Amino acid sequence: MLKYILLIVGFILLIKGADMFVDGSSAAAKMLKVSPLIIGMTIVAMGTSLPETSVSISAAIAGKNELAISNVVGSNIFNLMVVCGMCAVMCPLKIDGVSLKRDFPFSIAIAGLLMLLGGFGSSVGHIDGIILLVLFAGFLAIMIHTARKQNVEPEEEYKAMPVWKLIVFIIVGIAAIAIGGKMVVSGASDIAAAFGMSDNLIGMTIVACGTSLPELVTSIVAARKNEVDMALGNVIGSNIFNILFVLGTASAICPVAFTTENLIDSAVLILMSGLVLLFCFRKKLVVRWQGAAMLLLYAGYVAYIINRN
Repeated sequence: MLKYILLIVGFILLIKGADMFVDGSSAAAKMLKVSPLIIGMTIVAMGTSLPETSVSISAAIAGKNELAISNVVGSNIFNLMVVCGMCAVMCPLKIDGVSLKRDFPFSIAIAGLLMLLGGFGSSVGHIDGIILLVLFAGFLAIMIHTARKQNVEPEEEYKAMPVWKLIVFIIVGIAAIAIGGKMVVSGASDIAAAFGMSDNLIGMTIVACGTSLPELVTSIVAARKNEVDMALGNVIGSNIFNILFVLGTASAICPVAFTTENLIDSAVLILMSGLVLLFCFRKKLVVRWQGAAMLLLYAGYVAYIINRN
């Protein structure tokens, strides 16, 4: 019974936390005259990736290497196909031209880099982790530089949120998202383990979906509030953050094993990323039927990994 209570309370914290976090981040973007896309790819992406960070680093330290890698790769696939897919079904997702030409291809490139680093030696070691962290620092510097160059005028009817209030919203939102995500993962993992599922299967399904719930809830809330740039920026930013920072930190602390299954799943991530990029390349838009197709593809992929294990 306690496991199910953890799940319910975790979901509530995630939903309320995401709602507060989007409101606070949107207010901050308008007050600082920064594009919501940049806010989504930095502050929101990092905040919603806290569960992946906690799970993967803890798993690496504990020696549960399969869980560390599968959590990140599985979360990125979930983010891309389910989070973007559900948002697109609700409201067609627009993608910024710069993000389409720079950030999205970069997320695909680092997934390929992960395959390359993991494929040689069948592990992501200390040096590999440092390489990923250096790339993350460079990416973050570019985001900050881009934000400084932009000057987004607030809407005429926009009523500024008090600074103290938006800070409280962001901090409380992050805390609720992190705690809620951890509670959901804990409850779901215990339930899954009781059915005798492997660490890799748990990581690619239950844990990946659980740690991606913040991205899902935050992006859906953002889409409902017509902050579609923040919704898509959150997903792209989270996927980049997960590989470069989360796996970079985990492998820098303790080398993480990279199995054949991880290699296959990373290839699937690259293929699915390429498909979504193709969807939105011409019109810079992901429409409803494409979102539905993404959800169906993810369902088929889950069926495959369950059968594989």
